[in-house]
Amino acid sequence: MFDRTNLQVLANHARAAAENMAHTLHRTAHSAFVKETQDFTVMLMDRSGATFAVPMELGATWYPGLSYHRAIAMVDDYRPGDVAFTNDPYSGHVATHAPDTHLWKPVFVDGEIVAWTGGHIHNTDMGGAVPASLSRALTEIHQEGIRFPPMKLVREGVFDETILRIMSTNVRKPDLNIGDIKALVGALNTGERKIQAMVKKFGKAGFIEGVVALLDHAEAQARDVLRSMPDGTWEFADYADEDSVEANPCRLKLALTIRGDEAVLDFTGSDPQLGSSLNVPSGGDPRHTMLLVGVYYVLYTLNPKILLNAGLTRPFTCITPQGSVLNPIHPAAVGMRSLTCARLRSVIFGAFSQAVPERLPAAPAGNNCIVNVMTTDERTSKTVIAAVNPVVGGGGAMPHRDGTNGSGADAAYLKNTPIEITETETPVEFVKYGLAQDSGGAGRWRGGLATEMAFRVFAPDSRVTARNRDRSFFRPWGVLGGKAAGLSDMVVNPGTGHERRLGNIDTAVLQPGDVLEIRSAGGGGRGDPYEREAWRVAQDVRRGYVSSVAAERDYGVVFRDGEVDEKETERLRTQHKPSAGHFHFGPEREGYEAQWTPAAYDRLHAVLDALPIHWRFFAKTEIFRRMNGRSGPEGVQAAFDAVCERFPELPRPSPMREAAE
Repeated sequence: MFDRTNLQVLANHARAAAENMAHTLHRTAHSAFVKETQDFTVMLMDRSGATFAVPMELGATWYPGLSYHRAIAMVDDYRPGDVAFTNDPYSGHVATHAPDTHLWKPVFVDGEIVAWTGGHIHNTDMGGAVPASLSRALTEIHQEGIRFPPMKLVREGVFDETILRIMSTNVRKPDLNIGDIKALVGALNTGERKIQAMVKKFGKAGFIEGVVALLDHAEAQARDVLRSMPDGTWEFADYADEDSVEANPCRLKLALTIRGDEAVLDFTGSDPQLGSSLNVPSGGDPRHTMLLVGVYYVLYTLNPKILLNAGLTRPFTCITPQGSVLNPIHPAAVGMRSLTCARLRSVIFGAFSQAVPERLPAAPAGNNCIVNVMTTDERTSKTVIAAVNPVVGGGGAMPHRDGTNGSGADAAYLKNTPIEITETETPVEFVKYGLAQDSGGAGRWRGGLATEMAFRVFAPDSRVTARNRDRSFFRPWGVLGGKAAGLSDMVVNPGTGHERRLGNIDTAVLQPGDVLEIRSAGGGGRGDPYEREAWRVAQDVRRGYVSSVAAERDYGVVFRDGEVDEKETERLRTQHKPSAGHFHFGPEREGYEAQWTPAAYDRLHAVLDALPIHWRFFAKTEIFRRMNGRSGPEGVQAAFDAVCERFPELPRPSPMREAAE
């Protein structure tokens, strides 16, 4: 039986093993997206495939609750030295879009599997319709690149060259893919050795018992956090700017219910699965890790000593109706699921913020834009495809400090690539990279500033993909009197006669000399801005974080000749009336919800849910087209009636079913 001390010793060994795996991968990876941006994971798993240890220093932070059990079961006859893999979002529900290639390896002791090592790398490209394989405009999974269902990649230590040859034939930069995959195999081998060392130290039975105890301890810690919250139900909704090229918002809705040490996250009322790639392939798993990423951040914020493993998921149950954006059916496209997951985290943060308002921050930027360039290197005449840099926005203001600038909380694991490395490996020239003034939401504690980046290309028909472009219309929200943050933007040739604003468009074709500028959103503010000390505002102005105009407008701090005018500042602040309400969303959402009220959305989903799944997104789009001059539930019903008149093929629910609803 593990006592508290021995359990912590095992936890330290397990985390050290995971850190060693991460360092192995980080040092030997080939693509900039893995070795610099660090979009990868590694983990140790119990005999069933549930994660019991992850690194804290390197890699993505979304997957401590991931379980490989469904994928593991799809491969037969594991032997020592085998490594299995998949990148198919609809096979085993481990991978969630085609570029994420997941590998796992059994660890044998005395002929018995005692654990698994696993992880993923985000391949720069997996083929498909666009460079880097991902775009909002794609409409089915087959456009997003080659997919491999769970199968053995390495058999008793020997790579299957047929599989590697098939992959190499179908992707744009095979050397990067194969190099990163082999680096991940090396990391799994490192983890295997570390597990065998732990078995030697603790004994086989002791190690297996200890892993069970680690998962149980994390579960107990999560339940302790839930017990510290009041019982109740809190509802919240948030929007992705565009659900497809049709450019209607995508709404996610959550009802969070806490009862004692358990919580239910009911996403009923979220939009139907989309005719774009923003769908999240959860497979209906009530504890799928992608649904619970926001929960991990909440738990870790409230208890930084919590163990990060799959035990955290046990007190939570997610409800995701089949055929919804959070539980799509094949062959829905899913490549941009990370954009929807960012909004999913915002929804979770908003619900928990109401449950424990004194303990949680405002909204982070929620648009971790990943920029890839496909161009020709004039020095070598070779085609180059590479990740340039993530453009990650500010963190939400905390209860005790400002939000983090340029590295927004739930996407902070995406590291920037040094400009010198990018310009060496990719034929582009950076002309701007820094923080965007006035982009953080005003508050007693200011939201983190956005990142802005601009670069020039030199070759004809250079193609850029900037996935996860969002928050150009719906702002990251402020709380408790704090203001919503600044919006994101993407512009070709800013400040010239050839300027083009792209909004949320996530692909662009650039010609020699063109400059592309991308700005993220900021983080929301927290608390009344007029309660922020004047010296803090003055410091922000000196640092260039806040302009003197915004200081007066948003904070009531007046500057004359570069110094605070204390008398005028006091006059303005005396006249100020604090804002009421928990959230501040900004004028865009307030205007939108004047038409699309909660009751209007309730009616929309009542009519959509009565339709077959394959009709729902079409019907939603047609209803939105007919909402001009209409609002509320009556407007939605009138628009739906007009759609039915135009498309008599549209199935209508029976009168008995409508009456029941």
